[in-house]
Amino acid sequence: MDFDGFYRDTSRRLLRYAYGLTGDPGEAQDLVQEAYARAWQRRRRLAGYDDPEAWLRLVVTRLSADRWRRLGVRRARAAAEPPPGPVPAPSEDVVLLVRAMRELPDAHRRALALHYLLDRSIAEIATETGASPGTVKSWLSRGRAALAVTLGSLEGARRVH
Repeated sequence: MDFDGFYRDTSRRLLRYAYGLTGDPGEAQDLVQEAYARAWQRRRRLAGYDDPEAWLRLVVTRLSADRWRRLGVRRARAAAEPPPGPVPAPSEDVVLLVRAMRELPDAHRRALALHYLLDRSIAEIATETGASPGTVKSWLSRGRAALAVTLGSLEGARRVH
């Protein structure tokens, strides 16, 4: 069996079929990809089938049914759970901090988040970002200084109102 030729001849039809079953183009592509992966593993056996494309359709049908079954189980589980409580609104300080963080250059913001929110050391941040420890220290220092200025001006504006 020329698997490449088989794929070229059948993949569009199989994708349309999967889309018809799921109504979701991304899910259809995932199902078709999985079906062809399984077909590749069984390509010698498939070569002996009268209609290998029918086998692919059967695989897609079963994968789609499994998907719907999983969705049903998730829905039932979610329905049995009490609804989550309301999430409190962020405090004004959090809103101001996030607003100030958005003003920072990406490198400074990332270094501050890694260091203060994820408790990463300077050495760990340097490894993760590919920067030197000195550069990370500079990012943290400059980021803190910029935050102090921005938060100071925001705090001043808040007092005026």
